[in-house]
Order: sequence, then C-alpha cells, then structure tokens
Amino acid sequence: MRRMRTPAMTMNTTMPTAMIITTTTIIMIMVTITMTTTAVTSIITTAIPMLMTKNEPSPDARSAMTQPEQAALYRLLTWLSPSFPVGGFCYSSGIEWAVEAGDISDAASLEHWLAAMLADGSGFCDGVLLAQSHRAVEAGDNRALRELAELAAALVPSRERQLETSTQGRAFIEIARAAWNCDGLDHAISHCEGAIVYPVAVGIVSAAHAIPLAQSLHAFLHVLASNWTSAGTRLIPLGQTDSQRVLAALEPVVAATGQRALSATLDGLGSATFRADLASLRHETQYTRLFRS
Repeated sequence: MRRMRTPAMTMNTTMPTAMIITTTTIIMIMVTITMTTTAVTSIITTAIPMLMTKNEPSPDARSAMTQPEQAALYRLLTWLSPSFPVGGFCYSSGIEWAVEAGDISDAASLEHWLAAMLADGSGFCDGVLLAQSHRAVEAGDNRALRELAELAAALVPSRERQLETSTQGRAFIEIARAAWNCDGLDHAISHCEGAIVYPVAVGIVSAAHAIPLAQSLHAFLHVLASNWTSAGTRLIPLGQTDSQRVLAALEPVVAATGQRALSATLDGLGSATFRADLASLRHETQYTRLFRS
C-alpha cells in the first residue's frame, strides 16, 4: 500500500536543508562584514599617520622668518646698500691721504688701518651714537634725542668729515621720509635741530620702523667697512679678490665693535686713531683728490 506524503512531512524534509543554506549565508555575510571591518581599520590605521605627518610643519617652515623679521631684513639691506642714494662712494674718510702718504700700500696695511678705525676710531663712536639715538626714539625721549644730535654733530674732527657725515645723514633722512615714511618718523625728526649726522639718522629711522637695535647697528658697521674697503680698493689699487679678503678679515672686528657699542654709554665716546683724524685734516689741502673726504 503506497504511503502518501503529507505537507507536514514535506516540510520536515526540507527544513534542515533550508536551515543549512540560511546558516551558511549568515556565516558568509559575517565573514564579509569582518573582512570589510578589517579593511576599513587598515585604511584608517594607514591614513591617520599620513594625515598627522602632513599637518606637522616641515623643518624649513619652522626655521622661516616671521613677517616683522622679513621686513627688517629687507629694509636694512635696502637702506644700507650701495644703491641707496646717500653718496657713500664719494668719501674715503681720509684713506685717500693715507694712501698718498704711504700709510696704506697693500691689502694688509688697508686691513690694519680699517680695523683700527672700526674698533678704536670713528666706527666705534658712530656705533655708540646710533645705539643711543635708537634708544631715545624707542623711549620717546625727545630731549635726549635733540641733545644727542647736537653732540654727534659737534664731535666730528674735521671739516670734510663733517661734510661727509652730515650730507649722508641728510640724504638718508630725506629719502626715508619720501619713500619709507612711517608713523612717528616725522615727529622724531622734528625734535632734532641743525644737522643730523649719518649714524644718528640711521638710528632714528630704524627705531621708527621698529627694527631691532642690534641688527641695525651691525648692518651700519658693515656698510662703513664696505665703503672704506671700496675706497681703498680703488686708491691702492687692489684686485677684487684682495678687497674681499680684507672685508672677510674685518667680520670679527665689526661684530666685536657692535657688541661694545651696544653696552657703551655716551661717557665711553672717544677715539684713539689720531693718524686717521690727521689724514682727514690733511686731505683738505691734498693737491690731487678723487674723493670728497
């Protein structure tokens, strides 16, 4: 007798198969989810250090100058360069007479002469005057600035040196007011009566532009050394390589003179370069001359 399969029996037969298929499907889905999660975790783990690396400043960025530092350097390089029209190439500060007299005859004697002028002569005195004028403008001490300008003009040892420093000072002030004016510059200049000599002019303008004193002083002493070396190069004459050797040898002298001038007071003003002062006096009656001092 043939048995008939009821719906219940059919259901009982197919249910295990369906359950196995469903269970397998669920396991595959779970494996897929697990693999996806692992992949996402791997991507996140890889990406986070990359993002952190990109956000960190590079060594070059950390060592970059700030905007005020950039402005200070740009202005000092402009104001104290040969292209700034103060006429520094016209003056030798007595070097022309020293060459004619035989005191300066080669690179070594030029270096010795200029080192003395920087450390013990007009270079040091000009550095002190620049530092004191810079501080007077920063402090808003108009009386001290006026008295300092008068003292600086009175200390110049000869007529031609007076012409040299006052002419360059006036040109520096005029060009600064015309092309590089700033708040407080005209006010500071208005309190100076009479001639404003070159170092005082540089001190006033650099302080008005909020350029640090140490940088201004070092740049000014460098331009003195450069102008004097250039004059000696043309007068002896020297080759360009020898003139650069002289300028390189003066680097520590400029640095040391700047440090002394920063810490000195007006009581420390004085010169021991009598021969250089005499040279500026003798140059006034020198028969053949290329320079104005």
